Formats: sequence, C-alpha cells, structure tokens
Amino acid sequence: MTAAPPPRTVLVGVDDTSEAWLAADWAATEARLRGTGLRLLHAVGPGSPAGDGADARVLDAAASVLDDAVARIAAAHPGVPLETALAHEQPAEALIDAARDAGLVVVGTRGRGGFSGLLLGSVSLRTAAHADRPVVVARGHTEKAAHGVVVGVRDERDADAVRFALAEARLRGVGVRILHAWVPHGRVGRAVPDTGQVDDEERVHARLLEHAARPIAEYPQVQTDTELVIGAPAAALVDASARAGLVVVARQAPAGRFALRLGSVVHAVLHHAECPVAVLPTAASPEET
Repeated sequence: MTAAPPPRTVLVGVDDTSEAWLAADWAATEARLRGTGLRLLHAVGPGSPAGDGADARVLDAAASVLDDAVARIAAAHPGVPLETALAHEQPAEALIDAARDAGLVVVGTRGRGGFSGLLLGSVSLRTAAHADRPVVVARGHTEKAAHGVVVGVRDERDADAVRFALAEARLRGVGVRILHAWVPHGRVGRAVPDTGQVDDEERVHARLLEHAARPIAEYPQVQTDTELVIGAPAAALVDASARAGLVVVARQAPAGRFALRLGSVVHAVLHHAECPVAVLPTAASPEET
C-alpha cells in the first residue's frame, strides 16, 4: 500500500509591515491546522544597489526581517516547524516561483514600497492571479477563523473551490455556506422581468448550484448550506464576508483582452472582503489543496 505524500508546506511572504505580520500569523495557524511546516519568504528584488557596502546592508536588513519573523511566529505558534528563504527577485515573482513547492501561499494586503492608499497591493494581486496553488490574501478580520467558510460558485467549474472550502472547514470544525448569486436578465436594463421569467431563471441557477455543490458528499462531517441570492455576485460575497472567517473563490478567466486577469468578481472581493480570501487557480486539483 502506497503511503500518502506528506502535506506540502504553507508559504508566506514577509517584510517589515503590519500587513505581512497579519499574513504570517494567519499562515502559521493554517500550518498548525494542516500539520505541516511554514516557510517564510522575503524578497529583496534583483540588482541590489552596489557600492559602499550597499549589498551587505541590504542582505543584513533582509536577514533581520526573517529573524524577526521567525522569533515572532515561534513565540506565538510554538511547535510549528519554520524555515526561511531569501529571494533575489521581485516579491510577486519570488512567491509565484516558490509556490510550486507549496500547498498554499499566503500574502498580506500590501507590502513595503506599495502605496498606502491602495486597498490591495500589486504583489497580492499578481500572486493571486498567477500562482498555480491556492493563494490566501489575509485581509479584514483575520481573527475570525472560528467563523464559517463561504464559497462563491458560478457552476460546476467551481467544484474545486467548493472542495477546498469543505477541507478548510473540516480543519476548523466549522460549517460551509455555498453561495450562488445571479441577476435576472431583465434587471440588467430598465425593464422589470415578469415573475414567470424569474422563476425559470431561478430553476436554471438552482441546477448550477446543485452541480457545483456535489463535493459535499465527500465531506459528510461538515455542515453545509446552499443559498441562491438574487443580486450581484461580488456584492453578495462581500456582504457574506462580514460573518465569515474565510471566503473562497475560483480564479476566473479574463472575459476579453483588456479584462482583469482575476475576473471582476474575484477582483472586487479581494479589495473589499472583511475576512481573508482564498483564490483557487481554475486548474487546481484536490491533491494540490
């Protein structure tokens, strides 16, 4: 009988910002729940300034960031195996490259060098858009881990997102709310759709939700609720995030050449959710999550 492969490590990007500390703390809790190690990655960027010992100062500062992160995580989460990595790449590229050896990537909302007025930094967005592993953006109320998990679905293409949400809920001993939001066709314009049309559309969307929710059978121990919501999907998920410990969404393919790579719904949820958000690559398999 072949032994199950060991769980893959949780990877988190760190710097000396408060947002990175929140991400590292969330990642350490996740590593403990999964029974795996935590890898702390700090990137200094390529082409560090030369002359007058600048390289040495940059490396000393980077080592200090990692040492401080290890000390804080070890004190707050004793027993979680820790390792560190220093990358000479841009932070997003370093995280995307390192994600290949991880089971989960965790990032903060903004890092050093970003614009403080932004709701979400470019590193977080780029990592969520390109990593081939699930990416959690630790934002909002990260301490709500004991609250339930919400997963937004479109149709059966999002079954992996549902499966990921169920697995996370099982780790935490909480329930899952599987949410499918839709806008009746007539409401897009100025006309008001008749009741019969809305009823017909509702039946179609109920079937989509039923197909997406099929992984429920794989997790009989997890309490689940399915919910149809009439309204904009992004708004419904942001509203649900106020009462959730984690929101899960599947990365959506761009709708056109100039569309957002993450899809407009995922992009909006990442910017406005009130709890951490997990973004799954559309090709993720259950074994990778």
